[in-house]
Amino acid sequence: MVHGDRRDRSRPRQSIRIEAVARDYRTAVHPFDLEGAYPNFMMDDEGEARVKASYGDNYARLSALKKKYDPANLFRVNQNIPPAA
Repeated sequence: MVHGDRRDRSRPRQSIRIEAVARDYRTAVHPFDLEGAYPNFMMDDEGEARVKASYGDNYARLSALKKKYDPANLFRVNQNIPPAA
């Protein structure tokens, strides 16, 4: 697992290589993943489907709570659960 800021601005080429290794690793092990995940460890490009899978049956309830308590989606850092429509 690669954790933390993958972009070391002082060594951009090395950072790009490290990010590529992390993506290749994720692609290789993805078929063996369990349904859930730790959203804070997800990469930026994993998408909403992966976030929904992580929360499972709780996703709809969490989205409804988000609509009630944060309808403007102020708290949207990391893998966000948007407010229900």
